[in-house]
Amino acid sequence: MAAWDGAGDLADMEPELTAAGKRDFRKITALLEEPVRAGQRPPAKPVWHCSIRLAPEDRDRVFSDATWGHMAREMLTEAGLATGVDDPGLRWVVVRHNDDHVHIVATLVREDGRTNWARNDYPKCVKATYNVARRYGLRRHVPPADRTAHRRPHPVEVSKARRQGRAGTPRDELRRRVRAAVAAASNEREFFERLRETGALVRLRYSSTNPNQVTGYAVALPGAHTGTGQPVWFGGGRLAADLTLPKLRQRWGKTSTQSQAPSATPQARAEALRVAADLAQSAAEKIQRSIHTDPGGAQATATAAADLLTSLARTREGDRRGALHRAAEVFDRAARDVHGRTRPPTSRAYELGAMARLVALMGRISGDEDAYAALRLVLKMAKLADALEQLRVAQQRLHQAEAARLAAATLRAIAGGTRPPVAPPLTPTATPGPTVDNARRASRGR
Repeated sequence: MAAWDGAGDLADMEPELTAAGKRDFRKITALLEEPVRAGQRPPAKPVWHCSIRLAPEDRDRVFSDATWGHMAREMLTEAGLATGVDDPGLRWVVVRHNDDHVHIVATLVREDGRTNWARNDYPKCVKATYNVARRYGLRRHVPPADRTAHRRPHPVEVSKARRQGRAGTPRDELRRRVRAAVAAASNEREFFERLRETGALVRLRYSSTNPNQVTGYAVALPGAHTGTGQPVWFGGGRLAADLTLPKLRQRWGKTSTQSQAPSATPQARAEALRVAADLAQSAAEKIQRSIHTDPGGAQATATAAADLLTSLARTREGDRRGALHRAAEVFDRAARDVHGRTRPPTSRAYELGAMARLVALMGRISGDEDAYAALRLVLKMAKLADALEQLRVAQQRLHQAEAARLAAATLRAIAGGTRPPVAPPLTPTATPGPTVDNARRASRGR
């Protein structure tokens, strides 16, 4: 349906039918591979492939071959893979197998002999496809990446967890424990104490120039070990970009006082939860006012609010990963800054952080009064999630906007006693493969 500039008549490129009724692809294959054979040190795997597919709700629309060709060319041009006739770029073709999708195949050696390694091709193609869908009035099925998702488990980790009968991978479990310890701590020393209380193994990394200076940390889950019986360690940055020790120090700010265990009576817990609910309400209003005037302050407030919800989930459900834990994880996804950045805490963020620590230290909810106050806090956190959704929509970070919307719906369902829209998976699932092939540089033995 389409091909690179200079390919000639598309009808001449169509594979011919042989006497046996099969297609003869030798001619089109030779045309695509010509630059590879003449290239300067071509890659070992020179073929790049992707598919463009309509969303289910758009499949009643039937596009002509020319329209599909235009859409594919626009996507490839925006992704930097298709070039004009004056630029000796890659050779590529668009093939249509059905009404709802097309395939694109390219060879990664340019006409001038140089290799295009297609680095960062997946996020570029996702963004380009999103823009093409907007121009053609289609559902924008996959928003552009916003660099806020945490590191997902490797398929090997998922398979191992399934074989061992675990409900999740050690990486995910450690991330939850680290986030709970961060929410309950006001400084570095307290963080490591809280982390060890969760049962995690903790290993500190010291400076090579100053043996007394801690520069990082790693955590491991008891019972999760390598084939030689050694613990499987994860540094904070391997759990999530915002969990490195330097970023946690910035997140805590200048607070250095040790948190003291407060009174743990149901009445005291109820009063603390009522105060927390009022703070969540004012934080939601603050975020709505700061969407355009102070996005940095709104971000710091959102981060502290995620800590508060994390502490509430642990206070309400303990170690059981119930619906509130899942809502806290989705809210945390919506509250993260791009590239793991950490904003300096504001006065509102300090207040929410202090309340998160207080809720974490007061112990499990055990009475009617504090349970009612906890539900009121859940409702206020739903309103805060609504405000966070507005902030992310204004920032065009649509993955996070969707996460905030889902968190708000889940929190309201929990408060109303109905089935929440998100629930913890009973078994780990494998990480889905990318739509676009990696096509990275092949190793040359160096």
